Amino acid sequence: MKRLIYLAPLFGLFALVAVFAVGLNRDPTKLPSTLIDKPLPAFDLPPVRAGDVGLKSSDEVGQPKLLNVFASWCVSCKIEHPVLLDLKAQGVQIDGLDWKDEVEAAAKYLSSQGDPYRLTGNDHSGRAGIDLGVAAVPETFVIDRRGRVRYKQIGPITPEDWAGTIKPMMDRLAAES
Repeated sequence: MKRLIYLAPLFGLFALVAVFAVGLNRDPTKLPSTLIDKPLPAFDLPPVRAGDVGLKSSDEVGQPKLLNVFASWCVSCKIEHPVLLDLKAQGVQIDGLDWKDEVEAAAKYLSSQGDPYRLTGNDHSGRAGIDLGVAAVPETFVIDRRGRVRYKQIGPITPEDWAGTIKPMMDRLAAES
């Protein structure tokens, strides 16, 4: 019995090491989203630039598109930005949700770097992002024609992500009646 008392900390240490080992082998970009196959949460965001119309969840109905969550202060967003501009040039519809950002900074960012978005809304409070389950930017959602989330990309979209995962999904969604 005394031996068991002395071995208890050792067993505890082994259990802790096992938990950490499992956690270290998980890919942090593969976080599941509770929104997959569910409608987008309702939001109605003001525009980033004066004269624009802003962004509402109801705008995401009609045809498959991407909803990209970005911010002017986000370093990874700046890395992703040329890819989004290229996708826009290919005819991909992308809407932008400017998350926890000053509207002036976002307007300046889009003016200086180029604007890949069809519509852009400013989520200064972060409420819409919270409802979407955004943990950090950039994150991109693939939205089907009925306004349901079909996929969530955490981190910047790379050309490999587009070609291997997102484009085939967009093509399938476009083919659905």
